[in-house]
Amino acid sequence: MDEERPISFEEEEKAAINASINANKSSDHGWQTVIYPKRQRKTSKTSGSNTDLRANGVSNNKSNVFSSVELHADERRRRNLELQRKAAEEAAEEASASRIARSKQRSDDEDESDDGDEIVDNGKVESKKPKQKKPKRIKVTVAEAASKIDAENLEQFLIEVSASYESQHYIQLMRFADYFARAFSPVKNAEFPWTKMFKESTVAKLADVPLNDVPEAVYKTSTDWINKRSSDALGSFILWSLDTIFADLANHQGVTKGSKKVVQQGSSKAQVAIFVVLAMALRRKPDVLIGLLPKLREDPKYQGQDKLPVILWVIAQASQGDLVVGLYSWVHNLFPVISAKSCNTQSRDLILQLLERILSAPKARSILLNGAVRKGERLVPPSALELLIRATFPAPSARIKATERFEAAYPTLKELALAGTPGSKAMKQVTQQIFTFVVKAAGEGVPDLSNEAASIGIWCLTQNPDCYKQWVSDAILYI
Repeated sequence: MDEERPISFEEEEKAAINASINANKSSDHGWQTVIYPKRQRKTSKTSGSNTDLRANGVSNNKSNVFSSVELHADERRRRNLELQRKAAEEAAEEASASRIARSKQRSDDEDESDDGDEIVDNGKVESKKPKQKKPKRIKVTVAEAASKIDAENLEQFLIEVSASYESQHYIQLMRFADYFARAFSPVKNAEFPWTKMFKESTVAKLADVPLNDVPEAVYKTSTDWINKRSSDALGSFILWSLDTIFADLANHQGVTKGSKKVVQQGSSKAQVAIFVVLAMALRRKPDVLIGLLPKLREDPKYQGQDKLPVILWVIAQASQGDLVVGLYSWVHNLFPVISAKSCNTQSRDLILQLLERILSAPKARSILLNGAVRKGERLVPPSALELLIRATFPAPSARIKATERFEAAYPTLKELALAGTPGSKAMKQVTQQIFTFVVKAAGEGVPDLSNEAASIGIWCLTQNPDCYKQWVSDAILYI
């Protein structure tokens, strides 16, 4: 069935006019009325007041020729409104059905997790990208990595390395470090934040890092092998390890403002393995550190407040193997730092923590007294005793919190400074050096310092008669 074509307004109006004309013709039987214009104008003037006309000249009478046109127009408007209403209802139904279909399709796609096509609102088809799950990073701690090291496998590796590089101990030590680097490679920076740890931890806690996580069998196998390496090779290896650690420290600290240098992250070797092998070397062969102390004390690349925690850690490891080496290193390399005016409170606290740890070790006093003089080197030389006296007995206005800690350590350190064989040539030389500065300190006018200096001066006179001659000659010079 053909659809009904809407009739335009012009067509309806034309049809209505033709119908009206035809009706008039049929009623007049073919006759046409003749109208005189002048007479018609007069008649219209007299009858205009009695006739109801519209503004456009069309009579308001229902029987005029345009009544059918108006009826057709009203009917046409009603039909158009009806068609629009039906079209709106159909469009609403289609939109509702489309929304339901899209919702169902999205639900199906989510449930099935398919990679197929998805229909969007504008009718276009676009490919739905599958969601890729990021692989979850497995965190490996130092303890977990250390627990997986097999002592027998390590021993076999060291045997092969020793055979391959029989006379090259330094290369053997480097291969030894590589073995532990591979073992600790799964440990990421976040699991061993050593720079933060060294800044915030106490010396007692740092001393056990990271060897407290290494199995005893692995530690024993390693240290037994290290004990057979030459001192020269171990000295070079210790310096290389320190250089690696300080390079990693520089990377963590970044670069100076305005520099274009790129900062790179340190390797896992510097963060775990180097600390492990260095600690084992220092504990098993602590004497090697004594030969390195002058370089550590004089070379600028090992100086600075930022490097101090690492140097403290190194000396703490050596003291684990030998208390005498630990205290000797403290007296010669750290005590001058604490006596300097540039030393801050935090550094002073760390240095004193290490001293207190050494002196509080089991049987520390007897062990240290037995090693008060080793190979002609005094554990506490006269120059260190002078610094100690001034730090322990300052003027009342110069006392600080650290003064009490010096007072606690003073008796043991003084005993070590005055230890030696009475009457020996070496002891006579020591007493003369001590007597020189105590005489000066006694005359500075600080009561506590003067009393202690006088007490030590009297001891020097009893130990060495030459001190009396020196005193008399000095007095004559002043007179």
